Amino acid sequence: MRRELLLILTWTLSIFSACSQNSFEKKLEGMYKKTVPLIRPEQLSDWTSSGEKLILLDTRSQREYEISHLPNARFIDYDSFTGDKVSDLSPSSKVIVYCSVGYRSERIGEELQKLGFENVYNLYGGIFQWKNNDYQIVNQLGMATDSVHAYNRLWGKWLEKGIKVYD
Repeated sequence: MRRELLLILTWTLSIFSACSQNSFEKKLEGMYKKTVPLIRPEQLSDWTSSGEKLILLDTRSQREYEISHLPNARFIDYDSFTGDKVSDLSPSSKVIVYCSVGYRSERIGEELQKLGFENVYNLYGGIFQWKNNDYQIVNQLGMATDSVHAYNRLWGKWLEKGIKVYD
């Protein structure tokens, strides 16, 4: 009886988990304009592991970035973005932009394209999906952390792993 109960509980939890992920994916698909090519966390992980030269741009706020960001990511603030912030980069650079879920970063990706950047990618699901897939994030000291600024409680529900931080 206990084994059957455990099996039913495991099955139920897996259904809810799958539904939650499916809902997040539906939310993302409805939100993206697909003006900037998407890169999945798995592919980005492969690129970084291979040593490929990439530029990671975190488009969130300073506070979000300080809580955590992808290793080696450069901060560029969505709210005050101008081309001057990337004038030191070559337009042929492979650039990956991200934010919490990918909305703000897609807008910055569009701006980069207008500036002549040829290889811009938007991280699918942003730092939330990156963390949900168990990839490493670091704090402002460059040390591994589980804390993620969850933007707000409405969007924070999509962060399933890690410690949610709200201002």
